[in-house]
Amino acid sequence: MTTNETLRARALAFRSLHVPGRPLVLPNAWDVTSARIVEDAGAAAVATTSAGLAWALGAADGDRLDRAPALGAVARIAAAVDVPVSADIESGYAPDPAGVATTIRAVIKAGAVGVNIEDALYEAGTGPLRPVKDQAERIIAAREAADALGVPLFVNVRIDTFLRGAGGVDLTLERAAAFVAAGADGIFVPGAVDPGVVGVLADGIEKPLNVMAGPGAPPVAVLAALGVARVSVGSGIAQAAHALVRRAAGELLGAGTYDSLAGGLDYGELNSLMGGGRQADAGRGPLGGGL
Repeated sequence: MTTNETLRARALAFRSLHVPGRPLVLPNAWDVTSARIVEDAGAAAVATTSAGLAWALGAADGDRLDRAPALGAVARIAAAVDVPVSADIESGYAPDPAGVATTIRAVIKAGAVGVNIEDALYEAGTGPLRPVKDQAERIIAAREAADALGVPLFVNVRIDTFLRGAGGVDLTLERAAAFVAAGADGIFVPGAVDPGVVGVLADGIEKPLNVMAGPGAPPVAVLAALGVARVSVGSGIAQAAHALVRRAAGELLGAGTYDSLAGGLDYGELNSLMGGGRQADAGRGPLGGGL
């Protein structure tokens, strides 16, 4: 198949995974290593976390990372795994709909077949959410750019009403309806985990509902029973990994001990995973080698 045919097939496969009651579960990745680990764990697809990816590139989250480095990282991830990849592109890495269209073309060129695009505003002096009309125009631009390339990109539109304390169920449903009319394929409402709220959102939104889970949220099985079609964890895994770095560094520099390193992935297993089996070396000593 040509590259476009391959991307189209992957996009259709990714789209088919969004089934209310049988959700696509996405342990979000932020670099090639985390993506390969997620794929190896059995994930049907890999979704990036914009925060984790930005941090890995030395930037803060919240529309502070430029398009080129972000999509360079996405391209490396997409080339490293065999499952479909969805890219979290924050608010589109662009100030206007034309720029969003440019980003979408670059996303597809990078090999991703889905995007998350959020409605939050981060500029000083603005409201927490982008006006509905403005966000709808950006979604339309994204949809048209992907369709022009013949790739049925899954456009997952994030609504930050709950995450930023900007509104409740009614406002979320109102914005979701407008964004679905503009071409959204799915609606992502981070911050909404109460079963009663999730059930109302799943029933009231015409497209697949994505919930961001984490400690304290209902298990995947409960979310599935509520009609959720996609469960992700955002930057949660990246935060947990970086917390381990802090604990291990603090222990080493403080007590001078190494207990935090217990339970790490085996050197040979991780090296084999990254080398496709070509670089595996079972003869390493107890410290794991790799100095």
